[in-house]
Amino acid sequence: MTETIAMLYFWLKSAHIIFVIFWMAGLFMLPRFFVYHQESPAGSEEEARWVDRERRLIKIILNPSMVIVWIVGLLLAWHISALSEGWFHVKLLAVLGLSAYHGWMIGYAKKLATGARPLEGKKLRLLNEVPGIAAAVIVILVVAKPF
Repeated sequence: MTETIAMLYFWLKSAHIIFVIFWMAGLFMLPRFFVYHQESPAGSEEEARWVDRERRLIKIILNPSMVIVWIVGLLLAWHISALSEGWFHVKLLAVLGLSAYHGWMIGYAKKLATGARPLEGKKLRLLNEVPGIAAAVIVILVVAKPF
């Protein structure tokens, strides 16, 4: 298996980066969808369209991308023996945080679909910054390997 991974290493690394981009795009888009959803009139046809858009973004882009990122990322980390490195532990913590954020957003989408609107648009706009901050931290950890 190690030999196969070595042969496919650059393809796996490419796939990891591609699906990180897809996942991050979805993590940036969904809170924005939530803002527009909440600004639509309750019970309207427009609101129903936002529920459908959110559901499709989650099922088609967010969930599959996150799963692929995790599987390929752990495989790559194992292959390069990063599992015992300090930078990797912090990166793993950041990715766990992004995964929790992902899960929270799915829960929020379900609340919106039932008509609940627990957060204001301003708070949703602030939450939109979470993936950007996490991405910056992760990139610095992977490229600079500060510890």
